[in-house]
Amino acid sequence: MLTGRCGCGAVRFETDKPPYVAVYCHCTRCQHRTGSGSQASARFEPGSVRVTEGERHVHAWAPEGGFEKLFCGACGSALFTRDPALGEITGVRMGVIDGDPGIRPSAHQYVAYAAPWEELPDDGLDRFDERMPD
Repeated sequence: MLTGRCGCGAVRFETDKPPYVAVYCHCTRCQHRTGSGSQASARFEPGSVRVTEGERHVHAWAPEGGFEKLFCGACGSALFTRDPALGEITGVRMGVIDGDPGIRPSAHQYVAYAAPWEELPDDGLDRFDERMPD
């Protein structure tokens, strides 16, 4: 069982399924949302992540042509991505997971949009100019 929470603790979640992959994302949406050059997310089977507390604090931003970005309206913590076609959470920001998620990022996606001021590490991970295939 994995659990997690936002920065203020208003939103809590759990899953009994392990993530099947984790990636670093360098897209401009993630840069603007986080204020950093990239962010790490773990992908989960649709429907396996459940909000256990604070559903009323979960707000969404639905960018055109992309997955919905869910965040805590009380503290602003970036939490999840939701596939608009499924209406289910499919990604969790790794920094909000309690403890070790048991997986490490295996790739960098959207590297064509990487911030010019942050050099991509020479870490041997696969790189994709656009979204990494599932």
